Amino acid sequence: MLALPLAFAMGCRLVDVDELPSPARAGADILLAPDSELIAALVPPRTTLAAVLHGHELAQQEVVSLIRTIGAHFDLRRLRAGRPYRLDRLHDGRVRQFEYEIDGDQILQVQRADEGDAFEASIVPIPKHIEVATFEGRIDRQTSSLYAAIVGGGEHVELALALAEVYSGEIDFNGDVHPGDEFRLVFEKATREDGQHAGYGPVLAAEFVNAGRRLRAVRFTDADGRAGYYDEQGRSLRRMFLKSPLKFEPRITSSFSNARRHPVLNYVRAHRGVDYGAPAGAPVVAVSSGVVVMAGWNGGAGRMVRIRHTSGYQSEYFHLSAIAPGVRVGARVSQGDTIGRVGATGLASGPHLHYGLIKNGTHVNPVTAHRNMPPGEPVAAVRLAAFEAERDRLFGRLSITTPLRAADADATDE
Repeated sequence: MLALPLAFAMGCRLVDVDELPSPARAGADILLAPDSELIAALVPPRTTLAAVLHGHELAQQEVVSLIRTIGAHFDLRRLRAGRPYRLDRLHDGRVRQFEYEIDGDQILQVQRADEGDAFEASIVPIPKHIEVATFEGRIDRQTSSLYAAIVGGGEHVELALALAEVYSGEIDFNGDVHPGDEFRLVFEKATREDGQHAGYGPVLAAEFVNAGRRLRAVRFTDADGRAGYYDEQGRSLRRMFLKSPLKFEPRITSSFSNARRHPVLNYVRAHRGVDYGAPAGAPVVAVSSGVVVMAGWNGGAGRMVRIRHTSGYQSEYFHLSAIAPGVRVGARVSQGDTIGRVGATGLASGPHLHYGLIKNGTHVNPVTAHRNMPPGEPVAAVRLAAFEAERDRLFGRLSITTPLRAADADATDE
C-alpha cells in the first residue's frame, strides 16, 4: 500500500522500503520548507516607514493597511535611522508580523489578525533583567580618563557619565583626575532577554580615591522621596556649584589670569574665566540653579548665556555654537540643565568654552571659588538611622573586593 504514494513522492520510481533513510523508516518528522522569510535590519537614514516596507516587496495593499494601523498607535515621524526592525513576510507578499524598537524601553508590535487582512498593533515594554553589579577601575597611562577606564573595562559610556554626575560637586573630571586614582562602584545594570545591554539604573554607592583623597558616596532617598548622594557622615555631595560646566574629557586650555596674551587679538589683557578645550557641539550645563539674565550674541563672546544665582553669584558661558531651546532671558534653569553647545563664535581661535564666575559684580577664579564651596545639606536627623543602615548595606557590597589604597597624587605605573 505504501509503494504507490512513495513512487510519486520520489519521482515515479518504485522504491523498496529498505532503500529509505533510517529516519523516514522510524517515522521521524518531515522538515517542510518555511512559508515565510524573517527579515531583521536597521532603519536606513532619510527614509519613511512606507519606503522601508516597499523595499521588501510587499503588496501595495499590505503597506497601506500596515501604515494605517501603525499610525493609529505610533507617530510615524518618530521613526529613527539606526533603530532595529523585524519583518515576517509570507512568500506571497503578505505580512505575518512586524516589529520596530522605538527605543531601549519600548517595542511596536504589529501582527495579522486571525481573520481577514486586517492588522493589530500595540506598544509593549521590552522585558529586562535588573541586577546589582560592581566595577573597579584605575587611572593610568593606558586608561588616562574616567571614560577610558570604564569603557576599557567592558562597560558603556553611560556608566562613566553617571559616576561623574555623582562626584560633580567634588571632582572636576576635566582636570582633577590623575594617574594612580582608583575607583569602584555598585550600580544597577539592565539586560534584555536576548542578552543585549539595556542600560543602567542608578549608581548605588561608590568610592573614588582622587589625588590621595578618599571620597565615598551612597545614594539615599529622603522623606520627600527625592534621591541624592551623601558621604559617610550623611552630608550631601551636591554643592551649590558643579565643579565644571562640562561633563568630563575636555582639558583646561587657559586659566584665570589678570594678564594673558589673547590668541586672536595678540595683545595682553585680563582673562576673567577658564577656557575648556572641547569638541564642537558638546553639551554645556548650568553649574547651579538660577535665572537667565542674558542669552544671545554679545560681540567677542559670541553666543553666550549668563545666569544669576543666589548669594550674589552669576555664571557666564561664551562662544556657544547654539543656545538650548527655552533658554532665554527670565527663564529658570536647574543645576545640570543643558543650556547650550560648545562652539567657536565671537573672538575664538577654535571650539572651546569660556566659563566665567562673578561674585557681587567682580569676576573671580572659578577653580578657586568652586574649591571653597561649602558642603550641601545633611540627612535630616529623623532619617539618620535609616541612612546609616542603607549606607552599611551598600558599602558592604563595595567591601567585597580588595580595599582601595589612598594613592599619592603623583603616583604612576611602573
